[in-house]
Amino acid sequence: MKLYSYFRSSAAFRVRIALNLKGLAFEYLPVDLLKQEQKSESFMQYNPQGLVPALALDNGEVLAQSVAIIEWLEESRPEPALLPADILERARVRSMVNNICCDVHPLCNVSVTNHLKKEYNAESADTLLWYTTWMHRGFSAIEQVLAKNKVLYSFGDTPGMADIFLAPQVYNARRFNIPLDDFPHLVRVVDNCMQLDAFAQAAPEAQPDCNLSS
Repeated sequence: MKLYSYFRSSAAFRVRIALNLKGLAFEYLPVDLLKQEQKSESFMQYNPQGLVPALALDNGEVLAQSVAIIEWLEESRPEPALLPADILERARVRSMVNNICCDVHPLCNVSVTNHLKKEYNAESADTLLWYTTWMHRGFSAIEQVLAKNKVLYSFGDTPGMADIFLAPQVYNARRFNIPLDDFPHLVRVVDNCMQLDAFAQAAPEAQPDCNLSS
């Protein structure tokens, strides 16, 4: 398999974690979002959406969108499982996943804040407030769930799909210095996750296209 990825992409971060947890080997193909390589004709042939991640399968098929990719991985390679066996618990996991990928992440995407700056003359303080507002709203709901779950990770003592989506979002919150003092259970779960090789090796700074100085 080949993963088209950008080191700082939260969505690609999720897929990297899932592939690592499943123990699947993949070739990392960097796509520089700052250079708009995702909009190039060559990349659009693989993913007409012009987004990362995209996962090219060994049979030539290409999957896009992190949720679809991770669901496919779970269905095609069911072990180790990323979802619980109980269907009610699966629904609860997917509820948290959707909180992050539908309600938080789209509003805290760089493309959104760039639009706010360009069209509405938003200043850095404005965009920080924007990030904080939407992350805190989503994190508040997640914190209530995690406070009831006396386990190492979001829904058990092994990491799963909820953790795959939560860790990159909290990584972004820390990147933008969003206060997390009100979310101790959330921080605990993510810190537990990041101690695992599957998460640490998927982190932005561990990627071959990472150009951060520190």
